[in-house]
Amino acid sequence: MHEKSMPLILPETSTGSLADLPGRQASANPGKVTFSVRSGSGWTDVTAATFAADVAALAKGLIAAGISPGEAVGIMSRTRYEWTVADFALWSAGAVPVPIYETSSPDQVEWILADSAAVAVIVEDAAHLAAVEASRSRLPGLREVWVIDQGDIDSLSQDGNDVDDADLAARRSALQRDSLATIIYTSGTTGRPKGVELTHGNFLTLAENASEEIAEVFKGQGASTLLFLPLAHVFARFIEVLAVTAGVRMGHSSDLKALLDDFATFKPTFVLAVPRVFEKIYNSAEAKAEAGGKGKIFAGATAAAIAWSQAQDTGAVPLGLRVRHAVFDKLVYAKLRDAMGGEIQYAVSGGAPLGTRLGHFFRGIGITILEGYGLTETTAPATVNRPSAMRIGSVGLPLPGVDVKIADDGEIMLRGVNVFRGYHANDEATASAIQDGWFHTGDIGELDRDGFLRITGRKKEILVTAGGKNVAPAVLEDALRAHPLISQCVVVGDGKPFIAALVTLDADMYPGWAANNGMEGVPFAAARTHEIVLAEVQKAVDTANTAVSKAESIRKFGILDGDFTLESGHLTPSLKLKRNIVMRDFEDEVDALYGG
Repeated sequence: MHEKSMPLILPETSTGSLADLPGRQASANPGKVTFSVRSGSGWTDVTAATFAADVAALAKGLIAAGISPGEAVGIMSRTRYEWTVADFALWSAGAVPVPIYETSSPDQVEWILADSAAVAVIVEDAAHLAAVEASRSRLPGLREVWVIDQGDIDSLSQDGNDVDDADLAARRSALQRDSLATIIYTSGTTGRPKGVELTHGNFLTLAENASEEIAEVFKGQGASTLLFLPLAHVFARFIEVLAVTAGVRMGHSSDLKALLDDFATFKPTFVLAVPRVFEKIYNSAEAKAEAGGKGKIFAGATAAAIAWSQAQDTGAVPLGLRVRHAVFDKLVYAKLRDAMGGEIQYAVSGGAPLGTRLGHFFRGIGITILEGYGLTETTAPATVNRPSAMRIGSVGLPLPGVDVKIADDGEIMLRGVNVFRGYHANDEATASAIQDGWFHTGDIGELDRDGFLRITGRKKEILVTAGGKNVAPAVLEDALRAHPLISQCVVVGDGKPFIAALVTLDADMYPGWAANNGMEGVPFAAARTHEIVLAEVQKAVDTANTAVSKAESIRKFGILDGDFTLESGHLTPSLKLKRNIVMRDFEDEVDALYGG
């Protein structure tokens, strides 16, 4: 199959906008709890009516402060309730919110504010304020900077008391689905980030149809989600909109170290995360079991969970496997679910391939991971697995209103209600990306006979060895990162005689692994040259190589001193590898793999 289309569920319309959502929920069910806000060790509930009032008050404050329809306003903050209120308030005032990652450097902040022509910015704290002030003199159009932690949001809301309800209603009614909703700057794995212009319809039409299509997740009794990915990322932003659209109770968490505590008290029914989060959960559970002398039990539970999940696809689960699965559910699986709050049934994964082993493991313990695929330019999801239509190892079927086509060279092309209208002030890039109505993703994939999409590589990242063999590095890299000792890796070999890899070790996982493998007392700094570690990484490489042909297999590897991190400049805020930066900074290490 070369093309798959999915029709819209709801009738297409040009009316309505994201600004209508808070009022829509407040009118339908004013007393329904739609948010829970972190308060000390617990959570304070916020009803639909209160959320709508918070949004309206801030929107009036923005109008009173002189924010005009169509003007861009930056938001730079960790994931928190005020972020969502500011988002919807800016939409209600007719403005265009521009998200900025809270980890962004002053240079990145300056570029985004300048390129978007932002007239104001909402920041969280003094550190973010400093990042903006560093370039304030070069941003003549920036009129206001408001700091959440200094009470500026509350003050703005008070300042709007004199703005008439009719003025706010007029701002809302002037918006249509084709109105510009936001400019999201791509993470920038190469070059300057481009501003992706997404409309109200991109978000709203997709969210309305997705919530109907996957109603068992988003419209189930007591549906709730704890949002912990950065709201500057399009994936989290879409889930924010979808939650308000569907009336899902939503919480915000920004401290990843306290995430399990937040899970335990919030008790979400579904979460969204990138594959690295699921790898960490599995690896931590495995290390804890081994440290407690229960490594064999955990290994048996893992095998049973995977086998049970695989049997679901055949329609027949042998009696012996059903018994083992039930026993391990009490011994192991229930504890893992309890660690995530005890109510979780689903997880949505995107951003990178999950891998079939993890997909089957989590479904086997009672948490179905719905893997999907999309980009900033497609308002996050273009395809996703459904509970009722799953194929683990794929990224699912197109969402309603989305068309997928595979070009002759294998490139994935997308068209539909979710595709952006263009790059901000960059007609040349827009014309290059959208041709004949189809957005060229740059990713390589294939559609099976039923229309499920599989991602096989990145067009620009395909390595061509000296022997002419085309190699997609993602398959090998994903397999290696699944090992608890390995944090990151980059597969190399473009123009070289064979495939090799640079590997980094996971400092968080090392102490537990070392204690379980006879290396207690060996400092992390000495691990990368230790024979036991080298042998373990070689085993991981051998396992990864089983997924590819001999010509594509890793023949040699090197362990780096240090890790690829956001701070080092080697990862984007969405944790994607900046391959070109790694290749530049570790040129000597790559050369050493090939004998200099």
